[in-house]
Amino acid sequence: MQVLFKIVRQSQNTGPRIQTYQLDVEPGNTILDCLNRIKWEQDGTLAFRKNCRNTICGSCSMRINGRSALACKENIGAEIARLNQISEQSTETESVSRDREKTENSALNALPGAPPRATAPGAIPEITIAPMGNMPVVKDLVVDMQRFWNNLEAVDPYVSNSARKIPEREFLQTPEERSRLEESGNCILCGACYSECNAVEVNPNFVGPHALAKAYRMVEDDRDDQTESRLQNYNQANSGVWSCTRCFYCNSVCPMGVEPLDKIGKIKDEILERSDDQASRSIRHRKVLIDLVKKGGWVDERKFAVMVVGNFFRDIKGLLSLGPVGFQSIKRGKMPLTFEASEGTKEVRSLIEAVQELESKSSKAPKK
Repeated sequence: MQVLFKIVRQSQNTGPRIQTYQLDVEPGNTILDCLNRIKWEQDGTLAFRKNCRNTICGSCSMRINGRSALACKENIGAEIARLNQISEQSTETESVSRDREKTENSALNALPGAPPRATAPGAIPEITIAPMGNMPVVKDLVVDMQRFWNNLEAVDPYVSNSARKIPEREFLQTPEERSRLEESGNCILCGACYSECNAVEVNPNFVGPHALAKAYRMVEDDRDDQTESRLQNYNQANSGVWSCTRCFYCNSVCPMGVEPLDKIGKIKDEILERSDDQASRSIRHRKVLIDLVKKGGWVDERKFAVMVVGNFFRDIKGLLSLGPVGFQSIKRGKMPLTFEASEGTKEVRSLIEAVQELESKSSKAPKK
């Protein structure tokens, strides 16, 4: 089958441009196979990273049709099928919207047809390949990952056993202890999660999901003796776990199933367990949110900002900062004067209490 590869090319001194290459490929060929053929047969100047070709090293991570993935893992047939599925879902959504428009406006006797499929019958499929995001481009699909590695180093991703002082023997673990480290230990540092991270895009100080997934491994590892100092480091407002926007992109693109977002959430749980609502605004935000939902089934907007930003009327500067927003909300009728608890408040409260009880038992249980 014929496939068009639209590759975003650039160097440090030029802007991006798209160059198109056409190949005769098999559905089972990987994207990396095709890039190799383009380089060997058509254009030796094309630059990209590769190494193992077996989903182990993480070198060939790049954006394939808008999402970060490993070129050695994605194949042509699966990628074209994915594009067609996305196109079909978009068509269905647009069709529903058009039906609604037709019902509301009977004057519209005819509506334009659905958008073409990603691969229209008879058309040559197209696959767009671009460099990873959130990192400067060196050349073509090669990016500068220095900040990626610096952020990883910032979480000190190494097991510390200095307190034990037993260098003559290894520190053995049971299968159960080792199993708790499997997901985070599977990270191959390909950079896909970092490339798609919305928080990194707007906050250059955020260490990124890859670093915090590795950080959780250190927190969970019973051989490490620096848990408390680690949690203080990961609790930093601008660089640590509270900068995560929970967009879920890191989980969706991870080729190894590490689920960085879940690991960030577990670090947050460890921090919250050790802190009260006066520790920081980020911690207060989480605790106040849970308390208000527990009391009323949903958030009482009249109290939330005052309790979090104003710190229960303790933070005068914080209260003053709420003035402009509060005034505009009242002026536009967006500030509720009363609060009505939700009908399911008792059920919500019982669920929260049940989860809190389970978490309490889990935290008190000794690690084997």
